[in-house]
Amino acid sequence: WYQRRVREFPIMALLDSFINKTVSIITNDGRNIIGTLRGVDQVVNVIMEESTERVYSKDGVDTVTLGLYIIRGDNVAIIGEIDEEKDSKLDFSKIKAEPLKDLIH
Repeated sequence: WYQRRVREFPIMALLDSFINKTVSIITNDGRNIIGTLRGVDQVVNVIMEESTERVYSKDGVDTVTLGLYIIRGDNVAIIGEIDEEKDSKLDFSKIKAEPLKDLIH
């Protein structure tokens, strides 16, 4: 079953390697969701656990707790694994940035 799934949906092999790891997902509307990836399907709908949203602004970074979170695949722009060691060393009080703009198709 798994081999057929990977052949039919090659992206699944990559995404399956992120299961149970901390990932960052950038959505089409510019949100940055961080959490443990628990599941993904062939259309890239994702289930995240212990998730938070990092909200960037000129004043710094705010963190909003989301908990268990589902993101529809058509709203996922980027998925990447987080290096938790490096991430834990970041001083978010010194990071300031404009919010990401919506993705235009």
